[in-house]
Amino acid sequence: MKLTPALFALPAAVLALAGCIQVTINDYGQPPVPAAAPSSDPAPLYAAAVADPRRPADEVARDELRKPGAMLAFGDVGPGDRIADIRPEEGYFTRLFAPVVGDGGRVYAFVPTRTAARETPLAQGLAATYSNVVAMEGALDAMTFPEPLDAVFMVQEYHDFHIPAFGVDVGRMNRAVFDALKPGGYYIVIDHAGRPGTGNTEVQSLHRIEGAFLVREVEAAGFILDGETDAIRNPGDDGTINVFDERIRYRTDQFVYRFRKPG
Repeated sequence: MKLTPALFALPAAVLALAGCIQVTINDYGQPPVPAAAPSSDPAPLYAAAVADPRRPADEVARDELRKPGAMLAFGDVGPGDRIADIRPEEGYFTRLFAPVVGDGGRVYAFVPTRTAARETPLAQGLAATYSNVVAMEGALDAMTFPEPLDAVFMVQEYHDFHIPAFGVDVGRMNRAVFDALKPGGYYIVIDHAGRPGTGNTEVQSLHRIEGAFLVREVEAAGFILDGETDAIRNPGDDGTINVFDERIRYRTDQFVYRFRKPG
């Protein structure tokens, strides 16, 4: 795994922009994603991905709060990487990863079985747009991939997988992520912060999870907590209302953790 670029070294403008598995591989004949030019500075790649005209306007409108440039930097995403985006839904992050990893990389848009009826067509649409995106679906606690991965991203979804209706063994899910990664690979988890001491008790009522609880769970799978960033923290959110409540929607306090597989 290449060295992680220091987050503070990025230009300010970029930071502000900031189970059975079925595989569907794009065969729509669209032009390939251009291979990224080698560079020791990833900032231009991140800026180009954020400015990509294929991104929907409603996603672009949320960039100021979601800090995509900072998230790409924190995850050390680069040309040639193999990345899994777990439950990508409309594809906010998949659309950012694809141009950065380039034609030599791959992005696996992995849809959980429970939500596949609605979300697999969305993942297939992403594969139709980006030649290096592969749409997949399967059980989260038994997921595997065709090749070792450099990174797995799980964005605002981890808490959902504790909801009983999903039927996920979260411990097994984290071990599946561990097994899917190369030694030194990253597991990036972004989620809505719950209040200290709440653990996973508000994953359904408020769609929040306590950060310290999540860290303990992920570390139990063998990961090392490698870093965190406060880029999308919001101290004005006291964690007492549902994340879909219009008083806080899109502005929730969110933690961002980077876990590393030893090796």
